[in-house]
Amino acid sequence: MSKSHDHHHHGEGSELPDIALRVKSLESLLIEKGYVDPEALDVLIETYETKVGPRNGAAVVARSWLDEEFRKQLIEDASAAAGSLGFTGRQGEHLVALENTPDTHNMVVCTLCSCYPWPVLGLPPVWYKSAPYRSRAVADPRGVLEEFGVNMPDETAVRVWDSTAEIRYMVIPMRPEGTQDWSEEDLAQLVTRDSMIGTGLALTPDQLEAAKTP
Repeated sequence: MSKSHDHHHHGEGSELPDIALRVKSLESLLIEKGYVDPEALDVLIETYETKVGPRNGAAVVARSWLDEEFRKQLIEDASAAAGSLGFTGRQGEHLVALENTPDTHNMVVCTLCSCYPWPVLGLPPVWYKSAPYRSRAVADPRGVLEEFGVNMPDETAVRVWDSTAEIRYMVIPMRPEGTQDWSEEDLAQLVTRDSMIGTGLALTPDQLEAAKTP
């Protein structure tokens, strides 16, 4: 497991009581004082939730499944590889890609706050910032995975990587079987946010089909 507690973490996303109410109150105050344009704020939020969201990471993963040279570049220098597809920006300057295999399953946490690769994964989910996840992911990673519905075989090693202000991680999930002739666009639909954090797996073709069914 990567030990990086000696690095300094920024405080973004640190847990506070009633954090949503505090943020909303601060937002309202800044708008009232004229410091923040509400329309500009809406655009920023939409950008990180949709355009600069997990779909970017999914595109990176799908490309790595199809292009061996890109996969090698992603493992060697994830920031450059993601940047070659146009995915760059704050919180993604020092990105490391972790490749899942039948022998090793990788999972990402930030034990001190909520460091997260925004350009490829968007905004971190609430549970990623929670104290229980930050502590239990390290102490009992297999137990946490089971709670997410992921049961790892005993022979598969589970490695937990601690993100810092200097290094952010993303997981490259294993490509599902039965997708040999799929296009890059179709493959990207199988890649979920949780699979790129390591708390989930890529969808199977059947799971994707079921998700599309009303």
